[in-house]
Amino acid sequence: MAGKATGTGTFLTMTPSRLSLRQLASERDQILTRRFDTLVPALMERAGFEAWVVNGREYNEDPVLETMLPGHWLTARRRTTLVFTEGGRRRASVSRYPVGDFEPVWKPEEEPDQWAALAKHLEGTSGAIGVNVSSSFALADGLTASERHGMVAAMSEGQRDQLKSAKDLAIGWLETRLPEEREPFARGVANAHQILRRGLSLEAVTPGETTTDDLTWWLRERVREAGFGEWFHPGVLVQKPGEGPRGPWDGYTDRLIEPGDFLHVDFGIITDEGYRTDQQQHAYVLKDEETDAPQGMHEGLKQGNRVQDILMENMTVGRTGNEALAATIAQAEGEGLRPWIYTHPLGVHGHAAGATIGLWDHQEGVPGPGDYPINVNTGWSIELAAIVTIPEWDDQDLYIMLEEDAFLGEDGIAFLDGRQEQLHLI
Repeated sequence: MAGKATGTGTFLTMTPSRLSLRQLASERDQILTRRFDTLVPALMERAGFEAWVVNGREYNEDPVLETMLPGHWLTARRRTTLVFTEGGRRRASVSRYPVGDFEPVWKPEEEPDQWAALAKHLEGTSGAIGVNVSSSFALADGLTASERHGMVAAMSEGQRDQLKSAKDLAIGWLETRLPEEREPFARGVANAHQILRRGLSLEAVTPGETTTDDLTWWLRERVREAGFGEWFHPGVLVQKPGEGPRGPWDGYTDRLIEPGDFLHVDFGIITDEGYRTDQQQHAYVLKDEETDAPQGMHEGLKQGNRVQDILMENMTVGRTGNEALAATIAQAEGEGLRPWIYTHPLGVHGHAAGATIGLWDHQEGVPGPGDYPINVNTGWSIELAAIVTIPEWDDQDLYIMLEEDAFLGEDGIAFLDGRQEQLHLI
């Protein structure tokens, strides 16, 4: 279901994975093993670590630990401690229960203290030992204060000196996708598009009767019917003539959707493989005498598409998020556009690990996450706005707020299931 969003035509059938829960768990375990075997050693070498400790407790997992658990585990069990040593070539579990194919190295009957067992396992490690603490990346800050206290108290003075923030290592693990992960990711994006397009049609909206809150709950019900999950409540708003531009940062209020409105939806799902999607598209609600949206809106969407193009041209591997942001704004403004950039990584989290390319309230750059480099084999939510003037609305400004999901691979960056290039008409 790739290509343009026309707002008309026959809706396609959902294409979930069709795998049973048992098959999904098996597939997850196979992918995890390949990720452990290939990604972890490379990432640890890149970040300069000899060992990496990933630790969490039941119902309070480190975000990284959650992505490393076996397919049939729903949470950590008691305290679950995974340890990568020898530059990631050896992986072990200092945990009460066996964890996948990790080597179990704790025998409670011989050493009752779990932290002491961890310290003993790390003996002989001469290089940096990574732990997930970070002031700038929440997803890399999963080691809680009490767990860190217990861990450090059991270590030798030399081991304590070796502890370093594994920020870059944790982010690298979370952001990097294997080539075989791209197809199920793309399938999830297509399924989310399908629900979104249904929502921006007469199937979901009766002008003059449906409210924006009605549409948000309609979307959530369709997600549940399709068997997917959600990671945020949809956002729906309308821009109306005579009111000036309006975006999510102005707050969502329940409003009647009426003829002549410019409708915006922010929507995402969690696929059965665990990937998140994040999309924003627009529709125009026709008046009785109209057969098309005002031409200024069509031109505005083209400007939004052009800003997307410029951003993706500037998302080169090795460039930081702040560098990509500055280059995009400069180029777009040089073409007479009014850009607004707030793009983020996307994958097993929605606002995911990786470089931040602007925030809606930080167009000058984002310290910390914006200083992180753009890396290959990563997913992206190309989220931005173009501020445009609509002649048919007495030259009122309008926010064209677009968000589409893309993948940056060895062959460059491309949308996983196309983008909106035509307005939906209701």
